[in-house]
Amino acid sequence: MLCPFSEMSKASSSGTGWHSRPVIFTREQQPACLGFVAHPCDAAGRGASQSSSHAVLPIHLGRRLAAHRGRHDHMGIFSRLFGSKDASISTDNSHRRAVYSVLDVETTGLSPRADRIVELAIVRLDANGAVVDDWVTRFNPQGPVGATHIHGITSDDVKDAPLFASLVTEVNQRLAGTVVVAHNASFDIAFVRAEYQRAGWEMPFVPTLCTLKASWHYLPSLDRRRLADCCAASGIRLTAAHSALGDARATASMFADWLRRSPAHPDLAEAPVQAAALVWPTGATRAPRAAEQVRPPTTRRDRMIARPPAPALVSLLGNLDLSKVKYSNAPENFEVYVEKLVEVLEDGVLDADEAAALADIAAVYELDEDTVTSAHAIVVNLMAHLALADSKITTAERDEIRRIALELNVDPDTIPDLIDAASAQRLAALSASLEPLPDGWAFGEPLRVGDKVALTGGDPDTRDKLESIAGERGVIVMSNVSRFTALLVSDGQPSGKATKAAEIGTRVVTHRDFVELLRHVQPRH
Repeated sequence: MLCPFSEMSKASSSGTGWHSRPVIFTREQQPACLGFVAHPCDAAGRGASQSSSHAVLPIHLGRRLAAHRGRHDHMGIFSRLFGSKDASISTDNSHRRAVYSVLDVETTGLSPRADRIVELAIVRLDANGAVVDDWVTRFNPQGPVGATHIHGITSDDVKDAPLFASLVTEVNQRLAGTVVVAHNASFDIAFVRAEYQRAGWEMPFVPTLCTLKASWHYLPSLDRRRLADCCAASGIRLTAAHSALGDARATASMFADWLRRSPAHPDLAEAPVQAAALVWPTGATRAPRAAEQVRPPTTRRDRMIARPPAPALVSLLGNLDLSKVKYSNAPENFEVYVEKLVEVLEDGVLDADEAAALADIAAVYELDEDTVTSAHAIVVNLMAHLALADSKITTAERDEIRRIALELNVDPDTIPDLIDAASAQRLAALSASLEPLPDGWAFGEPLRVGDKVALTGGDPDTRDKLESIAGERGVIVMSNVSRFTALLVSDGQPSGKATKAAEIGTRVVTHRDFVELLRHVQPRH
């Protein structure tokens, strides 16, 4: 979810750029999403800004572009293929009037306040969704490039790239008079606004269409609404994902498809009118800010090198299908915040930079303190679900849940309730999928979801398999026998557990009968 970047390594700020035919994607491609924000909140005053998607040229093409040293020859085949050494590239079909500017950014991190744009792409469309032109550039972030494993951009790729301030006039000219469209627009625009401010410019509150929000109008049945999900549902191919140009082109193609659908999104009528009337700045209003003190690299890769492997539960968070998590009465962008939080926690540590970035993201999404607290509690609940996959939580797992909860400022007194809630949710889900007992059932009282059992004797490998199956079926395997034990599974040989079961009258079954009981576990009464 960190933002990626576009093509052009080792670029300079001079030159006319690389021109080719505009690309209009077909319905085999993947889309982005839309939602209207008439006056996005200026997060800078709250220590945050806004930013969004990703898109890039193929890396091999970018390297060719960077390697080429000649001026652009519009008639030469070599120049058409490889362009020039300029920082930006573009396609042009300028006889059409641009109405929408679809943008995507790749960034060094999650915080508009503390992190920088390393790649920006803008694809402009006319009123009907036809491509007018597209443009992409990389920037020198004056510090670490961030998540190279996501956006593919290295420090060498941008060491000779221009600063944002040197191209802010170009960016301004491309955006002026248009509706800004992006997937998760608040995030992208926050980053662009922050870069404007660093350059001494003031970006106006521009009419914005967020395709993530608009997907609820055009794709109401989707479980997840990432750019890739929305593109797939719209029949749009997403190529070069997590590059600024790749993501911007896919978003533009998807948005163009939506423009042809009926009924139209209700905000589409007014947004272009407001955009055309908006006055954009023509220059800086103050001196550019001096480059901030560069923070030491704290990307996930750096942390993974410096720290021991992530604990078991938190390392599994990223594998969860968050589309299956249901949120009741959740505000806009709540799910997006949860996804970013899960991403940040993937290495098992929430450091100061990450905590600050999450606070900035919450400000960008206008999430209040109670909403953020709820999101953090949900992540703790998800960790409990992971721990309960075998129907029990070990001491190590409980300690890990508590540690992460404390890092997220979740009240420690609520942790048992969150774990109990996860257990109840899991058992309810398991119960809902169970079949009734078969005719002629001959094994007595069935096992029920949530029952506690103990095992003694028999082959250790067989016991391990039975314990695993029991956990998956919602039956809790205990290490001892008590009055809460539904039954003891025994090979008939004397043992301490067998003696205890006889004392308190616990039911005893064979391993063979236990297999049948597990096949037909029943819901709780």
